[in-house]
Parts: sequence; structure tokens; C-alpha cells
Amino acid sequence: MVDGGEMGEFRFLDPGRLSDGELELVLMETKPGDPSREWLPGYLFEMRVGGRKTGALNLRVGNTRKIAMYAGHIGYGVEPEHRGHHYAERACRLILPVAKAHGLDTIWITCNPDNIPSRRTCERLGAELVEIVPLPDDDDQYQAGDREKCRYRLDLGE
Repeated sequence: MVDGGEMGEFRFLDPGRLSDGELELVLMETKPGDPSREWLPGYLFEMRVGGRKTGALNLRVGNTRKIAMYAGHIGYGVEPEHRGHHYAERACRLILPVAKAHGLDTIWITCNPDNIPSRRTCERLGAELVEIVPLPDDDDQYQAGDREKCRYRLDLGE
């Protein structure tokens, strides 16, 4: 397997069943990377509890400056009516073995500074806040209205 940030063949893995007994991640789509936009190959999962969608999570595989600085390896969102159950944290924990299987030893998660629930999710995962950085004005998140990102680092270890 080649790192998603390099040129070459990328192979998606079968993530198998990802569940903690209540929350399940269901693979909905795999997306090839687009090097011209610094987009890495990725997985899109739906979070489900009791068969009902509670949110979504994506995992971007590989390493680029854009991932480490602004986009992060993992992105998540929980439907408003399902918040407060730590589904984002639990979903992240479920996806970490897939990230590790792709050779990722460090995971970057970014969020807006005013997104307190997402910051708490990162902290509960054991991620360390490295810094808050300004977004460059040519970044798609900047163009969507964001101005800064918190950069959280999670080391997966051996």
C-alpha cells in the first residue's frame, strides 16, 4: 500500500464490522483522492444506532500539509437530535484501527475554535491541542466562512 499523499496505487481496505455494541459505523462510500486539490483517498461512514442514522464520519488516508494544518484525517458530524451521547468520540475510536491499518501513526483532527463539543471530543480521545492557526484565504473552508482551525494531534503509538 502506498501512502495516500504520494503518487501510486492506493488500495481501500475492507473495514469489517465497526461497532461498540450500540453505535455502528456503516461504510457508505469510498472516495479516490484528487492530488490537484490535495484531496486524499477517503472513507465515508454513516453513524447508526438501532439502524437509525445519527451522524457521519469520514477518514482521509495519507499525509499532506493541508491535512495536517487545516482539514484533518477525521471529520465527523452528529445530527442535532442525537447529540450528547459522545457518538463522535465513539465513532473516532471505532475508526482508529482502520487508520492504523493504513499506516497512519499520527491522526490530525481540526475544528473551529468556537466548536466546543468538537474540542471536547478531541480531548476525550486523548488528542493534544497543538495550536490554533489562521486559514489561508485560498482554502475551501475559508471560502465557506471559517477563519481559524484548532489543530489536535492524536498519536496512535505502536
